[in-house]
Amino acid sequence: MSEPDAAPAGTTPASNNLVMRVLAALVLAPITLALAYAGGWLWALLVTLVSIGLFTEWLMVVGAASTALTGVGTIVVAMMGLCVAAGALKTAVIVGCVGGAIVTLIARGKFVWAATGFAYSSAALLASILVRKDLVHGFAALMFVLLVVWATDIGGYFAGRGIGGPKLWPRVSPKKTWAGAVGGFAASLAVAGGFAAFGIGKAVPLLAVSAVLSVVSQGGDLFESAVKRRFGVKDSSHLIPGHGGLLDRLDGFVAAILVAWIIGFLRHGVHSAGSGLMVW
Repeated sequence: MSEPDAAPAGTTPASNNLVMRVLAALVLAPITLALAYAGGWLWALLVTLVSIGLFTEWLMVVGAASTALTGVGTIVVAMMGLCVAAGALKTAVIVGCVGGAIVTLIARGKFVWAATGFAYSSAALLASILVRKDLVHGFAALMFVLLVVWATDIGGYFAGRGIGGPKLWPRVSPKKTWAGAVGGFAASLAVAGGFAAFGIGKAVPLLAVSAVLSVVSQGGDLFESAVKRRFGVKDSSHLIPGHGGLLDRLDGFVAAILVAWIIGFLRHGVHSAGSGLMVW
């Protein structure tokens, strides 16, 4: 990786990065929220495209990218997105299992990493669409997960930079601190408090769920950092200014939405996961 360009006089690389992060968020967040609100095919289309991007970036990070592997993975993920959006969940799972086997065979020496990346992107796809498909509480549940992850990220960023202190896991992520982890955790609880204050769920269960999702989100972030560290990669791509790639931006969300769907599924079943997450 080349060294970053020198910052203009009176600025620092850190301040420039923060500006880029804010500008990117101001563009991407409204689009994400609008499509999340719309739901249906629009949300499924966004999630499918993002999941394809996650798989493609994963292959590049682990050094397994090839035209055949990327092409097959793209087709399979797209078919899964189409099936689950149309309500054919069993077909989506079958397509995913067959497609995953094909991806594993094509990857040869990198089959473990390719299979992991395919499972990662497929899980993100299915969980993100299924949580939103709950007709009663799908949007509220999706917004809850998004806001918990965003609050964890933002709270961790500012607490980490403002307080500093001991590193959380320096071998994997040298910049993350315990102060940032606690700051992100506290910010996620504020989200739960806000939902409860507006009558969207009960305070105690939402606080417990937000605590779990915040910890899981930070674990997802560390997992992606560990994979990049393993392969000597700094950013998964340069797609999003100030954030890196989709993997860099969505590592916490992927982990959180998967656990959120599991919680909802265990409580209210496959098609009412949103209600299972929000109604206690």
